[in-house]
Amino acid sequence: MSVLVAIDADYFSIIGRGIGAIVLYALLGTLLLMIGFYAIDLTTPGKLNQMVRQGLPNAVAVTSAGMISMAFIVVVAIFGSSGRLAEGLLASLIFGLVGIVVQVAAVRLLEWITGIRIGEVMTAERFVPASLVVCAAHIAIGLVVAVAII
Repeated sequence: MSVLVAIDADYFSIIGRGIGAIVLYALLGTLLLMIGFYAIDLTTPGKLNQMVRQGLPNAVAVTSAGMISMAFIVVVAIFGSSGRLAEGLLASLIFGLVGIVVQVAAVRLLEWITGIRIGEVMTAERFVPASLVVCAAHIAIGLVVAVAII
């Protein structure tokens, strides 16, 4: 008994387009995450990459929250593209860059309003509860920007 499997003629072009979209969105997402990281680094006293490598808990937490919030923005921009690759990539880039600017500005404003001395918090060798406020601000702004995309 033999079984014949028929594959639609467009199947491999659809698979190829999907793989291409995954690669392009992954590259764009990585680029935006790197830009977001450096935006946080530029607006935070000290070298963020060194603080993260040293395992300073507050620097790691704040950086992680910033990356998660950027991911929200990129994911929603991709989802909102409705399968249109060029428009989705462009929207992700634009919304991602705007999201980075808004996120950094809003978090720095919150730190100023609350009196959090972010340089001291980030370089502390022990967990500082105030870092949770900064983490929450990153995630909250990321969610707000992500929902605004919809």
